[in-house]
Amino acid sequence: MSDTQLQLFEFYDDPLLRIIENGFPENEFYDLEYKSAQGGFPKEMWKTYSAFANTNTGIIVLGISEKKGKISIDGLNEEQIVAYQKQFWDDCNNPNTISANLLTKNDVREIIYKEKKLLVIRVPFAERTKRPVHLTKNPFGNTYKRNHEGDYRCTDDEVKRMIADSSAELKRDSYILEHYTLDDIDKGTLAKYRQLFSISKSGHPWNALNDSDFLIKLGAYRKDRTTKQEGITLAGLLMFGKEDSIQEHELLPNFFPEFREKLSKDKAIRWTDRIYPDGTWESNLLQFYLRVWPKLSSTLPVPFNMDKDQRIDETPAHEALREAFVNALIHTDYSLDGNIIIEQDADRFVFSNPGTMLVSLEQYYAGGKSECRNPSLQKMFMMIGRAEKAGSGVDKILTGWNDAHWRRPFVQQQQKPDRVELTMPLFSVLPEDMTTQLNDIFEDISNLTSDELTVLYYCLVEGSVTNHRLQYVLDMHRTDITELLKRMCNSGYLASDNNGRWTLYTINDKRKVDTSGRKVATSKSKVATSKSKVATSDINLATLSKFPKRMKSSDLERNIMMICKDKYCQKEEIATLLGRSEDYIRNKILPTMLKDKKLEKKYPYTINHPQQAYKTTDEYAEQL
Repeated sequence: MSDTQLQLFEFYDDPLLRIIENGFPENEFYDLEYKSAQGGFPKEMWKTYSAFANTNTGIIVLGISEKKGKISIDGLNEEQIVAYQKQFWDDCNNPNTISANLLTKNDVREIIYKEKKLLVIRVPFAERTKRPVHLTKNPFGNTYKRNHEGDYRCTDDEVKRMIADSSAELKRDSYILEHYTLDDIDKGTLAKYRQLFSISKSGHPWNALNDSDFLIKLGAYRKDRTTKQEGITLAGLLMFGKEDSIQEHELLPNFFPEFREKLSKDKAIRWTDRIYPDGTWESNLLQFYLRVWPKLSSTLPVPFNMDKDQRIDETPAHEALREAFVNALIHTDYSLDGNIIIEQDADRFVFSNPGTMLVSLEQYYAGGKSECRNPSLQKMFMMIGRAEKAGSGVDKILTGWNDAHWRRPFVQQQQKPDRVELTMPLFSVLPEDMTTQLNDIFEDISNLTSDELTVLYYCLVEGSVTNHRLQYVLDMHRTDITELLKRMCNSGYLASDNNGRWTLYTINDKRKVDTSGRKVATSKSKVATSKSKVATSDINLATLSKFPKRMKSSDLERNIMMICKDKYCQKEEIATLLGRSEDYIRNKILPTMLKDKKLEKKYPYTINHPQQAYKTTDEYAEQL
């Protein structure tokens, strides 16, 4: 694709278009769908439109067909382009076809690829108040979402949850619970909250209120003027309730907040610590928070800082971690099966909760826009200084982690069941030992930018990087990352395998002459190239030589199962060991082995997880 043609996509300014950066991939993606359209305007396209609108932004390309992992650029003639554009806009504005027109004129464009005309349609993620987006006027049976297998029809329960989330003002947790009284509130929890409130807001007039009025102010107890009904709200029960009262309520089928600490390298030790409702404490949200937060925060370093003769015990990283923790509690859909899981590993924190995101991933990372499923719970945490005001929480998470020079946090969404997972890596972007290694290799790295240093660091740690991998690390548009990688190759810092969209970049230990004026040195130092990465995977270089360059597909699969027999391995590692391209392994081999249940995924419900890895299933491992 020429530079001129690529510019046709820039009007979107959308990171999704990284998928067609160097041409169309051979198979469809989570956010990319091909339609041949040779036999007329594809009516099935509206299912994909609904799926993208209800899941996350996606692109539909008319004029390309895909069969068995191979694509054919069929193209469209001018007459078809004109007719299909008219048909699309007519149907898009017809409620008997689709419930909402989410597009502007710029979202439908004609492009030319390999001298063939194509029609490209960008479907944005629908705003909360417009979901579900469905075919015809009836949402039930006509609403779709997207997963790694393509479009799937939503169940009636999924549709009902989207309808509940679409209300003009979210008040899910202000629901008054019938037959519940103040006796269901744990007095010790409420007393502890009032103590925290008094410390946070010492001069606040609510401190003088009795418990009943205080709970009303917080939204934990409510009186409905219309129905005259009054009682504890769902938020009040979750935050302050007794364990027995919470677990007996039909709206909370699986309330089981859990903290898992896994700090031991001994595989026989499942958890080094665990906090869960075991009957020894009132397992409401406040008590869960007060027990887990000290565990989480104790992991972070606290530099010795003084302010007005008082030691500052918190850093921006602490604030980021707390915001992530509280976010998991206040954004959970408590009507769903599944529970809140907080995991602390040696190299990361993971916050996982049932539910879906109410904003798009792009809006999430951009910050400034907040949609909270449980605003009363959010208010309760805010009033004791444990949560940020609406719209600033994500900013606090990203900037706080960046301040500590840790890798950027990233969010993943899962379907069936719906879950949101936030991972906050716990390793430094530029640790001192890595800086020393880079100086040994290149003699002088003082003239490199922080983004360039980060790229080199990841090459050392992981053996290689790709554009897609760096999009989880650098706060840059994918086209800017492409230019950065090209400059570093031209300057001799990186070497690439020139494999188009899936190009792998490794540290170049044979420095080229730098034509840009940078100082160039030749180094014979050993570096973590793609082969040296093998040494860190418990598979030594001797193993590498055992795999012939040519082998039958059955032998190739057997060798992959040998590599992945006892541990999860990433596709880059498998490709390096076998001497095959990552693109070939990812598109041709892994899908078949997963389908045949020869391999299993480390993250089976997560699309495009940056740390996805594969292991041989127990059934086939026994046969090796």
